[in-house]
Amino acid sequence: MKLSNSFFYTIRDDIKDEDSKSGNLLVRSGMIKKEASGVYMFMPMGLRVKRKIENIIREEMDKAGANEILMPALIPSDIFHKSHRYESFGPDMFKLKDRNEREFCLGPTHEELFVMAAKEKIKSYKDMPFNIYQIQDKFRDEARPRFGLIRTREFTMKDAYSFDTDEITGDISYQKMVEAYKKSFDRMGIDYRIVRADTGVMGGDLSEEFQAVTSVGEDVLVMCDKCDFASNIEVAPVKAREFAKEEYKEKELVETPNVKTIEEAVEFFNTDVTKTVKTLVYNVDGEIIFALVNGDRELNETKLRKLMNAKEVSLATEEELKKVTNASFGSLGPIDVKAKIVIDTEVSNMYNFICGANKTGYHYKNVNIKDFKVDKIGDIVNIKEGDSCPNCSGKIHFKKGIEIGNTFKLGTKYSLALDLNYLDKENTLKPVYMGCYGIGIARCMAAIAEQLSDEHGLVWPVSVAPFKVCITIINIKDEIQNNLALKLYEEFNKENIEVLLDDRDERAGVKFKDADLLGIPFRITVGKKASENIVELKSRDGKTNLEVDASSVINKIRMS
Repeated sequence: MKLSNSFFYTIRDDIKDEDSKSGNLLVRSGMIKKEASGVYMFMPMGLRVKRKIENIIREEMDKAGANEILMPALIPSDIFHKSHRYESFGPDMFKLKDRNEREFCLGPTHEELFVMAAKEKIKSYKDMPFNIYQIQDKFRDEARPRFGLIRTREFTMKDAYSFDTDEITGDISYQKMVEAYKKSFDRMGIDYRIVRADTGVMGGDLSEEFQAVTSVGEDVLVMCDKCDFASNIEVAPVKAREFAKEEYKEKELVETPNVKTIEEAVEFFNTDVTKTVKTLVYNVDGEIIFALVNGDRELNETKLRKLMNAKEVSLATEEELKKVTNASFGSLGPIDVKAKIVIDTEVSNMYNFICGANKTGYHYKNVNIKDFKVDKIGDIVNIKEGDSCPNCSGKIHFKKGIEIGNTFKLGTKYSLALDLNYLDKENTLKPVYMGCYGIGIARCMAAIAEQLSDEHGLVWPVSVAPFKVCITIINIKDEIQNNLALKLYEEFNKENIEVLLDDRDERAGVKFKDADLLGIPFRITVGKKASENIVELKSRDGKTNLEVDASSVINKIRMS
């Protein structure tokens, strides 16, 4: 590709409405352009990177035995009613009606359609296992699109689905996909971790995320400083602290005017925060419950939902609170409340603690769990930095991450909902066991840009770079330089090495800045020594910077 007659541009200044390094660099380098919030165009250079990522994934999926198909983006919405996911997606799903008033949606995901496709093949146990996948656009009406390509309204995803007779063979299919994912992300040069995650709207038995470790990202990765424990904070188990045993004391009602927060209670009672209990009120599938956690903990709604086997969990409103107590939010507690009480495991280890009295302006001290009825006990809090690792004696620390891939053991959730069955060896009808596997193509692109960039621009690995080599002519009016550059350009093309020729009538400094911003792995500069057949070879990562004979430069690139 010659830049002088190509659709190519760069932007010198930072982009004001891009809130991530990757978004800023990808827009500045002319790889993408924002059309609307969460909607981007892919320009020639960016499209080349995107397709390189797609091809890596496609190659690894094919090696793992998966077959590629393509589903429609326009889906009749009644299929989501059948799987009971229409309400789960809510306003995130783009909906529209055709001229006959039949409702359709732009596919946010394709589990249901893959089940429909699988029905065409599966009749007996002999028809499995198999895996089918696609690389296709998805649409979700995100409330807050942000971080460039990390959270968008339209995005390309590779989604795959495995179909097996049971959990045992399903595990084999699942591990094949995990290995294919590892190989894909390794080839892209991404630093990632595999973490356990919440199954969320997808449902199923297990979810794992492939998280690119970055300084920006929406997910908090929980990691241990000693072992390989890694988890999303949503599901990271907390090793409950043990507290010093004390003799039970009688609870005592104390007037606490203007004490409405844990911090104010700690100051009023002149005590440590770990001697206090925080009471939170939730609406759990329409039922009001009181949830108790240690004063220095934050409640984890995902864990609470799972403990209560609930579909929806949300903080109670003032009106909902009035149905079970006359106390205000700052004075809530478990004593004499007409609601179910759920406590975190850590609270069950506490003695003589301080909590609200369910009477506005009052608290109790010296409360113990014998003083009130407990309906459920479980881990319902977020893990914190400095906590003990759930698996060893190490300490927990956090990193941010970009979710670039996920794997789900769906089990029989969709098979049961959509009647995907097979006849086993005993001629008994059974539901198919499914797995689901997704990779965000543009998120991979953003993750690489976040991890592999510097103050000058992008630093693409060879595997995904738009071009492997950029030939820069210092003076296009110099015939010797032009001829040597063109000769090298033609030789690289003959060798099927992707090469970019910067033959624009621009200053050398502009060309160098653009090459750095684009992140091309190798730059060959053809300058004053062209008459001696000498060129400069420089790698974008800074490991190579030398003068070489032009006749040997292709071999040096080929060996790199």
